[in-house]
Amino acid sequence: MRTILKNARPRSLFTLAASLGALMVIAGCQQDKSATANQGEVNIYSARHYDADEQLYDLFEKKTGITLNRIEMKGDLLLERLKAEGDQSPADIILLVDAGNFWRAETAGLFQPVDSPILNQIVPAKLQGTKKDWFGFAKRARVIAYDPARIKPEQVASYSQLTDPGLKGLVCVRPSSNVYNLSLMSALMDSWGKERAESWAKGVVANFARQPEGADTDQLKAIAEGKCAVAIVNHYYAVRLKRSSDPVEQAVGAKIALSFPDEADPGKAAIGTHVNISGGALAAHAPNKANAIKFLEFLASPEAQAIFARANDEFPIVSSALDDNSELKAMAGFKEAETPMSVLGTNQPEAQKIFDRAGWK
Repeated sequence: MRTILKNARPRSLFTLAASLGALMVIAGCQQDKSATANQGEVNIYSARHYDADEQLYDLFEKKTGITLNRIEMKGDLLLERLKAEGDQSPADIILLVDAGNFWRAETAGLFQPVDSPILNQIVPAKLQGTKKDWFGFAKRARVIAYDPARIKPEQVASYSQLTDPGLKGLVCVRPSSNVYNLSLMSALMDSWGKERAESWAKGVVANFARQPEGADTDQLKAIAEGKCAVAIVNHYYAVRLKRSSDPVEQAVGAKIALSFPDEADPGKAAIGTHVNISGGALAAHAPNKANAIKFLEFLASPEAQAIFARANDEFPIVSSALDDNSELKAMAGFKEAETPMSVLGTNQPEAQKIFDRAGWK
């Protein structure tokens, strides 16, 4: 049975304000690392917050008999916890979203390399850490959502067009400090150069319908409510609304269309749609290393890939898994930007400075 320590947040095992009792349970994993390994366990530290992951965990336990113990936190808090625990950390697996977060963890020395022929065969090299110390298992596209009743598709065919005067007062975005936006800016810097990327940011700010706020779903709701007509979001938030069993969410999804920007407009540098990843890594001091690698290899399996696609609307790295999600399959085939994942991390500090100078709060 999987060990779960819950606080006020559903499906969450831990926060920095967790009780002393919860701390003691986790500390128990540290007392005898070899004994823990012999008991067939894996300790997962996850920054993912999707209900669909329960299906992954249940299937892995059923197939292997290995017990999963899990802690869930927001990405920043999770990394700070790992740093504080140091070599006494009981973490075996670290699950994160966005290559920018993988860069932060990698530079902090929180991972160790994995020698796995299975992972090397299935996970594309561009979706692996350069040291083979993290692996992307699902992809998310940073797309332009829009209201088709107010905006024509050709108005939002590229990221560049978000600066067009015709969109003045119509663009909704989340804050610049969000890692999804930092990674997008990092990619644009790599493709366009800093000067053009900063000019773009200023142009988008000039078209804001409101000051940045909320998460991606909030931007989609704002479009449906008529507060704006265009937003930058990860694709799966929109797909999730369209496929929801909740009539209210369905109504929001029905008012949204998606553009997968290809930057093919005349005179512009073609870069394709910005694509990021969610994935996992072997913790630097994993006490259950062999079982942890089994879990990483499981995430690349056809069964797990189908769950990423079917239950969380993420693009799988195994294309055949798209057969489990017809709506997602219909979106596949767009031109993906070839930006190296490492750039999404190394450009991150300058990306935030550009946003700040542009007034993108």
